[in-house]
Amino acid sequence: MNTLRESASDYIAMRRALGCKLHAAGYYLLDFVAFLEQNNACVITSKMALRWAQQPTEVKPVTWANRLAVVRGFAKYHHVTDPRTEIPATNLLPHRPMRMRPYIYTDLEIQKILNAALNLPRGSSFKRQTYYCLFGLLCVSGMRLSEVLNLKVANVDFEAGVLTVEKSKFGKSRLIPLHESTQKVLSAYKAHRDTALKERVSDYFFLSETGSQLNSHTTRYIFYSLLKQIGSPRQKKKCGPRLHDLRHRFAIETMLNWYRRGQDVERCLPVLSTYLGHLNVTHTYWYLTACPELMGLAVQRLESHWEAKS
Repeated sequence: MNTLRESASDYIAMRRALGCKLHAAGYYLLDFVAFLEQNNACVITSKMALRWAQQPTEVKPVTWANRLAVVRGFAKYHHVTDPRTEIPATNLLPHRPMRMRPYIYTDLEIQKILNAALNLPRGSSFKRQTYYCLFGLLCVSGMRLSEVLNLKVANVDFEAGVLTVEKSKFGKSRLIPLHESTQKVLSAYKAHRDTALKERVSDYFFLSETGSQLNSHTTRYIFYSLLKQIGSPRQKKKCGPRLHDLRHRFAIETMLNWYRRGQDVERCLPVLSTYLGHLNVTHTYWYLTACPELMGLAVQRLESHWEAKS
């Protein structure tokens, strides 16, 4: 029988091979094993799991819940080879994190943001075009910021009109089709980029004025400065506007259009889930409750269904 440390290493390797990064979770699990070793415990018990999960005592309950969830997943795996293993119940340290309500940008706000990007103060023509194109792509593709920043020239197929997102969140890769108008903007930026940077051009598609890959901190700073410039509402706790809300806007607008056209949203949702790179379609269902208009359209569809059956 493998020791707990060997079993934990095997479990982490298996999960990572399946596409999970397990940065914090891997650290947590090895720390839990060390905790058991320090207490001369060779079997996972709910009592020991709780003691470990609630350390340190000054952190938020959500951290305790996350730590215990890591142990629960490993315990299920280890129970196969060691039936003495106790799997912590799901009602121990329960916590439902509050998801940030998405801020839905209007078409006018999007236009103002893009116009402001083209008029960045103290910025070169290349810098302005870079952020205009980058923020525009986020608006029309639903991509995550990290995915756009990690996009490489080889990932952009202008002939087929398709972007390839490689090993993004959860280690998943996917294809994103582009509208003809988006292809033209990306192609024009690529030409401008190659001319402006010349020998400093790298494999990444979006670059800084020095030819290096853009970083998320600078990109977010510029975006929020543009929001301030156009007079957008100030950020509030649990309520944007945020850069990530461009992705939320894309998802919600897509679903709204489906409802308005009378399409079967339930059948279309898995397509949107795959397109967005969600791990599970339930993550996409969240948008139904996150947007009042979407919820209203869903209720109308349900009422019409009941009336048709009565």
